[in-house]
Amino acid sequence: MRLIILGGAGAGKRTQAQRLSSHLSIHWISTGDILRDAIATLTPLGKQAQAFVEKGELVPDEIMIECMRQRLLLSDVAKGWVLDGYPRTAFQAEELDFLLEDLGQQLNWAIWLDVPQSVLEVRCLKRGLIDDQPEIIQRRIQLFQERTMPILDYYGYRQRLLSIDGEQTPEQVQQNILKRISQTAVS
Repeated sequence: MRLIILGGAGAGKRTQAQRLSSHLSIHWISTGDILRDAIATLTPLGKQAQAFVEKGELVPDEIMIECMRQRLLLSDVAKGWVLDGYPRTAFQAEELDFLLEDLGQQLNWAIWLDVPQSVLEVRCLKRGLIDDQPEIIQRRIQLFQERTMPILDYYGYRQRLLSIDGEQTPEQVQQNILKRISQTAVS
């Protein structure tokens, strides 16, 4: 099973990715963790990404695409994964499809955690992460609206999009995702 979790900052992507990873026995790939590790260890990609992350900007496509290429080439994810935080643009989604084709893999579902902006802001402030400052949160949400929302059209057109109400409890969200996945596997 190969899944993508989509949603704004604070939508619950990390929580659901961890839950799905455990429940489906597939690897969880966190783009945020990959970037934080690359920045902390001063890899060439980490050095390039650092300035963007510190400003709350999206890391440029070419850097993210290369990060994902390197990660998906590792053998531990050959049988399945759930991506958290990637892709973030329609271009990245298309590049991911090309990469998966090269690897002989196919995406099963892009799962959209639909959460209103006001709820996203409150959730981000409650997380208390270093980069969860009000102005950075606002910028992330603005960028999400501008650059990430077109992904919904991209995956919707390809009939690979599952829309889930992300305002529910984490348990309810997970149950709804698993129900939708199992329903679509049968049909």
